[in-house]
Amino acid sequence: MYKLSTLRNGLKVATAEMPHMTSVSVGIWVSIGSRYEAPEVNGICHFIEHLLFKGTRRRSARDISHTVEGMGGYLNAFTSEETSCFHAKAPAGQLEELVDVLLDMFLHSRFAPEDVDKERGVIKEEISMYLDEPQHHVQELLNATMWPGQALGRTITGTEETLNRLGSADLKRFMRRNYVPKAVFLVGAGKLRHTELVKLADRLVRELRGARRAKFEPAAHGQQAPRVRMLTRRTEQTQMAFGIRTCSRHDPRRFAVRLLNTILGESMSSRLFQLVREDLGLTYSIYSAPTFFEDTGDLVISAGLDSEKLSRTLRLVLQQLHKLTVKPPGQKELQRAKDYVMGQMDLALENTESQMNLLGEQLLGYGKMVSPGILKQHLNRVTSREIATVAKDFFRPDHFNLALVSPLRNTREIEKILRSY
Repeated sequence: MYKLSTLRNGLKVATAEMPHMTSVSVGIWVSIGSRYEAPEVNGICHFIEHLLFKGTRRRSARDISHTVEGMGGYLNAFTSEETSCFHAKAPAGQLEELVDVLLDMFLHSRFAPEDVDKERGVIKEEISMYLDEPQHHVQELLNATMWPGQALGRTITGTEETLNRLGSADLKRFMRRNYVPKAVFLVGAGKLRHTELVKLADRLVRELRGARRAKFEPAAHGQQAPRVRMLTRRTEQTQMAFGIRTCSRHDPRRFAVRLLNTILGESMSSRLFQLVREDLGLTYSIYSAPTFFEDTGDLVISAGLDSEKLSRTLRLVLQQLHKLTVKPPGQKELQRAKDYVMGQMDLALENTESQMNLLGEQLLGYGKMVSPGILKQHLNRVTSREIATVAKDFFRPDHFNLALVSPLRNTREIEKILRSY
């Protein structure tokens, strides 16, 4: 099902052939994101993402959207800490034109000064929108707390100050230096043939130049005690984001972390949801999610709650963390977690876009495709004892970081609770 080719300039083409489908999803993936940015150009990858939709030598911005939507498809893009992706989906018979539009955007975007100025304003509005959303703002505060003075602690969107520094020439120069063949993957999934997409990639071979892939500074830790950061705002609720530093995507413990997270707070049947939400009604929602980077990772527990219930909720969270370190989960609970994760994986892979995303993430993260079957084998091997071991490894005060957006005015009680763990 999965095929991979490396072309003569180093660019890779990967496909998931799904002949039973009626659609195709195609993405241009680049191993570049906000971690690769110097502080003075923070936000430049996200800025480039916006500009690729604003017109090329052949197509205006209107032409780009009309062409893809006119075939019943859609275009989108995203920028993360380590990845940029420009992707589209359409009926299978439109593959050639769909790829033509994506390559035109990627290779020939104009970066016209007037478009740069306009999108700078749009991104500033986007930043303001996020700052007005406490549940989003608290995540940015957590990143700055967990990774202080580092690229992982800076926002993907950049700041007004950094955006004001960036002009058309800066964007073109950054893209020319960093969006190079060995950092680029053309990925497709659906009713297509691998040889067909390889042939359509010829323009990327002929026109894409550069050899050296960008690098980023490794994450620095050095934390010795819990960190707490609070932004006092007149809000109805306190938004809490509790971050725990864990391991990288290459660490064999990541499978145990994935299952630990499922047991702890990923779903409605998880321990935190059942205790904090269902049994005690302290918050409408509470959930946890892991993220794995090239050299580090984290697990974040998030909740929105009445400020008067914050201390009790935090104590309960810490109790659940401690419980996982001293008592391995039972076999039934562990098996439910495995069934949940593997079932979610199967459901996600039913459509072409999810297959394209999995393929892109695997190739950029590992340089190869790790099949769902292999991932399931790793998950199935995880034991209850391994869950308790990774909990002991990471559920420690010197890995704890708490961010709050709250009407509260001081964090003395919260800091005391964390120190008591």
